Amino acid sequence: MIFQSDSFVVSFIKDQIAEFKFTVPGSVNKLSQQTLSDCHQAIKELAQRDDIKGMVFTSDKDHFIVGADIFEFLPTFQRPEEELVGWIKTATDVFDALEDLPFPTLSAINGMALGGGCEWVLATDFRVASETAKIGLPETKLGIMPGFGGTVRLPRLIGADNAMTWITTGQENRANDALKVGAVDAVVAADKLLGASISMLEQAIAGKLDWQQRRAQKQAPLKMNKVEQGMSFAMAEGLVMGKTKGHYPAPVMAVKTIKAAANMSRDEAMALENANFAKLAKTKEAAALTGIFLADQYIKGKAKKLAKGSDTQINQAAVLGAGIMGGGIAYQSAYKGTPIIMKDINQGALDLGMGEAAKLLGKKVQRGHMSMDKMVGVLGKIKPTLNDADVQAADIVVEAVVENPNVKKAVLSDLEKSMPEGTVLTSNTSTIRIDELATALEKPEKFCGMHFFNPVPRMPLVEIIRGEKTSQETVNAVVDYALKLGKSPIVVNDCPGFFVNRVLFPYFAGFSKMVSEGVSFAKIDKVMENVFGWPMGPAYLLDVVGIDTAFHCTGVMADGFPERMARQEKDPVTIMANAERFGQKNGKGFYSYAPDRRGRLKKSSDAQALELIAPLFDGEQELDKQEIIDRCMIPMINEVLLCLQENIVASPQEADMALVYGIGFPPFRGGAFRYLDQIGLANFVAAADKYAHLGAIYQVSDETRQWAEQGRVFYQVEGQ
Repeated sequence: MIFQSDSFVVSFIKDQIAEFKFTVPGSVNKLSQQTLSDCHQAIKELAQRDDIKGMVFTSDKDHFIVGADIFEFLPTFQRPEEELVGWIKTATDVFDALEDLPFPTLSAINGMALGGGCEWVLATDFRVASETAKIGLPETKLGIMPGFGGTVRLPRLIGADNAMTWITTGQENRANDALKVGAVDAVVAADKLLGASISMLEQAIAGKLDWQQRRAQKQAPLKMNKVEQGMSFAMAEGLVMGKTKGHYPAPVMAVKTIKAAANMSRDEAMALENANFAKLAKTKEAAALTGIFLADQYIKGKAKKLAKGSDTQINQAAVLGAGIMGGGIAYQSAYKGTPIIMKDINQGALDLGMGEAAKLLGKKVQRGHMSMDKMVGVLGKIKPTLNDADVQAADIVVEAVVENPNVKKAVLSDLEKSMPEGTVLTSNTSTIRIDELATALEKPEKFCGMHFFNPVPRMPLVEIIRGEKTSQETVNAVVDYALKLGKSPIVVNDCPGFFVNRVLFPYFAGFSKMVSEGVSFAKIDKVMENVFGWPMGPAYLLDVVGIDTAFHCTGVMADGFPERMARQEKDPVTIMANAERFGQKNGKGFYSYAPDRRGRLKKSSDAQALELIAPLFDGEQELDKQEIIDRCMIPMINEVLLCLQENIVASPQEADMALVYGIGFPPFRGGAFRYLDQIGLANFVAAADKYAHLGAIYQVSDETRQWAEQGRVFYQVEGQ
């Protein structure tokens, strides 16, 4: 034993080669402030020894280092900027000391090396990765940028262009992809990782590999002339600004940092990174994005706890209906390992569902992310059938037939009578109350809602809807299945539209009222996309959802909430639906759609749509950007507040994650409650009062008004 702390052990592994093994308590290795302090002390002592000729860094867990301990570091971000610079320099000094050790160093990377873990391996001279390793710098996803030398070492190791792609996207890179750009020196099977690492170190010790030259490369200016720098950084800045629309300062700052440090030494570049990291840590975007990370951890922890409480073993699933949703559910279940029966009354629908699954899997094979044998195995887990009896083998059934309460009740009633005792029944309804559907069942306690979002493979959210008579065991079992599907389940209580659609339709109503007054729907879309940050404006989103679907759901919501959500007398959605302009599904809605060269639907202006809505108003009306935002967002946020007050959703964290994961609420704003904290609840109430004359969707509740008077905030400073 050479050195030992709570987080690592250093000992000789062969001859004069030492192993620095991370052993952080818990399920994964994280870099806490104490771990970094202990590492610094150890590195100082190790540098003074003359019996060490080389050192390999390893992990005692399935992953190398997954990053810094965000829960511990976030309160530090509340310090003044000057203090933050000093704090981050103390941390980067550890990595510099690691890089300056007087003997060759190597990281043996198993599993994840992300964030600070990636920066640790960048500070060593060599890197050997297992075949399943993933390496990356995801900090920009948290509104910050690499702060332990990532913007300094990575560009010098793999080139500025590759480094800027890694850093600005925050992507996780597979071992072989990292090898191609030079981020790692070798990729080997997991059982050969340590042996290969020792062998490479021995070559470095013997002088066969020039470890000092490798180190010098990371400490010198970038090997790019001024022309190359000009072209590279101008293109990167343009691409990043085009993608972020100025809403995400972290990727932009990362590019500017790499650019400004291109001709600097390591120490100069590190000082610049320290200063710019501190600036980002103080932004509202960093607060929002780190808040999303914490809220995501919260909902995952809550879901795992519920799943552990389930006594139901789900070894076989079934889905009724092989349409777009049913087929997507079948694919997701099979892909994640739970066999599923896909039942329909139409062979053509089954063929379509299987074809879609094969198409999705085929893309994975083409990209090298899946073998053909595995693709065949996944498809084999989907059993298409026309036979009702086949469904009886299922432990859980997801009903995904047409969105009609009478049809759904008939299907669920017949299903319950034929299923074995203990089978869990769920409905993938988007708006119909679970309590209404449950009236057709003899055992409503074994039934709940399981609302997937389209497209199922891509959308992370699943709303689990608890009916009045749904048992806790049923909720636990369905949450467990959702987790097995790789989804983020959020449990909500029953009401028309549940949570996500209930708050979405007032947003659409605010949009529709503006259009009926003569405000250009294209301008509304532009403001809501480019200024507020939605991935799609309301008109575009309605086209994607389907105008016919939205029209149907509006009726359900009007019945459920007649005071706030009654159909408008002058309603552009009704006009589009009556004209059979259903959006992307038939190529025409508020916009017209045609495939581009890649086969993706591209929207364009449509004169006929403009002609159809022209009779709604006497003349065009101009509103400023903030008024457009307010008139769309106040109804949504007002309804979000009501859902919390009525216990439809249990917490601000769950509400915000449902909005981000379910309908793309701009992540840089952190969700509705984070947004309210940033603008101030009293300011929100004042803005709502300004539009109260427009109808009930703009009128805040007495409880909201009381909260505003009390100065309520929904998150504490550290994001909890």
